[in-house]
Amino acid sequence: MEFPGKIAVMGGGSWATALAKLLLRNCETVEWYMRRDDRIEEFKREGHNPAYLTDVEFDTSRIFFSSDINEVCRNCDTLLLATPSPYFKDHAAKINVDISQKAVVSAIKGIVPDENMLVTDYMAQKFGIARDNLLVISGPCHAEEIALDRISYLTIGCHNLQRSKDFAKCISSKNSHTITSTDVDGIEYAAVLKNVYAIAAGIIHGMKRGDNFLAMLVSNAIREMERFVHAVSPRPRQICDSVYLGDLLVTSYSRFSRNHNFGSMIGKGYSVKAARMEMEQTAEGYYGTKCIHDINQRRQVDMPILDTVYDILYRGVPAYRAISALSDKLK
Repeated sequence: MEFPGKIAVMGGGSWATALAKLLLRNCETVEWYMRRDDRIEEFKREGHNPAYLTDVEFDTSRIFFSSDINEVCRNCDTLLLATPSPYFKDHAAKINVDISQKAVVSAIKGIVPDENMLVTDYMAQKFGIARDNLLVISGPCHAEEIALDRISYLTIGCHNLQRSKDFAKCISSKNSHTITSTDVDGIEYAAVLKNVYAIAAGIIHGMKRGDNFLAMLVSNAIREMERFVHAVSPRPRQICDSVYLGDLLVTSYSRFSRNHNFGSMIGKGYSVKAARMEMEQTAEGYYGTKCIHDINQRRQVDMPILDTVYDILYRGVPAYRAISALSDKLK
């Protein structure tokens, strides 16, 4: 099979929809796994995703939809994973066909809950997929801006750099620029951490603590990210590259950032439970905070921002008290 072969989009949310839009600019057809048949039927009828990015029109004659995950896995050579991380494990548990020879591209910006594993590590362990067949997509690339056809920058990571380059051709366009990398672990961990820091940024915004404080938080966050990522995956990397710093900035500041908006509600006085109930989409940083905190119990990296967010989300420490304590630790 010549990589990437037939590609399947796995997931029905905004990120999956944006990636499908990019793929269909360069691929004749895609298969698309969505778990709900009613959404599939409405998509076919209306010509757009009925629940997410509804302004993005599709030629559905070029899409083969299915709610059978095993059918899609059998039919396709490359599986593009774009489900929220909290639900990924449940979807993966439904796969009972051999996918060990498939290529898997993870666009999931999160860790597998309960396992505290990167998605690529989980896929390698559970399904026996070779490292050279595991790729990741990340970068400062909100699905909403891709849908608006704004200039975006995506980084594709793989231990096999040629694979990164080959897949990059599938999602590149005039306004979708691609960068390739071999730093798979660093990209995945950074994608989790930037959501945690975006929650902190949102809390500060919601508390009206000001732009000066917010800038200080973000400058400390990128150094905290660098410390942790180097501890778990020591190798040369430029932390100011777009896939690290760029993604942190856009997630911390953008009105499209669900993690920032989640944190902002907490900063305004919502309880964590109420803020979660108010969110229409998943704030992955909520789950990522606990996963990274658990991992760091072994690593013992100095991570005051992570610890502060964990205290607020999981220990019930009032936001004003936790943020005031954090302000004395920033440098």
